[in-house]
Amino acid sequence: MTAKKKSKGRIKRKLLHKYRLVVLNEDTFEERFSFKLNRLNVFVFSTIFAVFLIALTTLLIAFTPLREYIPGYSSTALKQKATDLTFKTDSLQQVININESYLASIRKVLSGDVKTVEFNKDSVLELASQNPSEVDFSPSREDSLLREKVFQEDKYNPLVDPEVVTIVLFPPVKGTVSEGYNPEEKHYAVDIVTAKDAPVKATADGTVIFAEWTAETGYVIILEHKNGLISVYKHNASLAKEQGELVKAGEVIAAAGNTGELSTGPHLHFEIWSEGYPIDPANFIDFD
Repeated sequence: MTAKKKSKGRIKRKLLHKYRLVVLNEDTFEERFSFKLNRLNVFVFSTIFAVFLIALTTLLIAFTPLREYIPGYSSTALKQKATDLTFKTDSLQQVININESYLASIRKVLSGDVKTVEFNKDSVLELASQNPSEVDFSPSREDSLLREKVFQEDKYNPLVDPEVVTIVLFPPVKGTVSEGYNPEEKHYAVDIVTAKDAPVKATADGTVIFAEWTAETGYVIILEHKNGLISVYKHNASLAKEQGELVKAGEVIAAAGNTGELSTGPHLHFEIWSEGYPIDPANFIDFD
């Protein structure tokens, strides 16, 4: 116990033992200044100075642009550019997805690998043959209130077109139908036998969205019309229009031919698609 007290006493004396730090002129040995200190003072002062230096360095790095010169820290301008590039990349990805969906739809039109929608011509004729006088067209009270509400909401809406636009389809060529629309065999078109190099005309106003050569169907041209309608013309001898051009109904867009591996003679393979589903062209066009 006495040894421990002596040891503690020696440590205390060493810490509190006073020293004098003197600064002298080297040539004249004149004393410039001096001050007293001990080990404890030196330790405390060094600790405080180290903490102060660490805190100052931390503040400079955290709240000043000096941190940009330290490896591993990015600048504000660089972060802004990275954010802008992220938004642009996201926008470009959305455009790519839209284009891929569009191209996938075109591939389905070319290959016929889609589900079909049946349009019953007889049911349409049956409805047309009904006597209108036998049908009660008087609106109910709820229907009248709804019509009035919609009319008031759309009265000053410039986007509402009061006229219903209909599309009249013209025959692309005149000839004999050699093979009709048969969805069971995935033949979503009508084949019209016609003379070689006969003019193929646009069935309606539209835009050329595809005009290229394919190995199986030869020269193919596809038009996009209003209301989601698409018309397809295959096995042409040549094309008169290019992708992106606008065409009018009845305008010559190609010459009938016998191109492609699947062709067996001069004819036109003609398809009509509505909202991604094939339609029997014979229900709407007379090819004779």
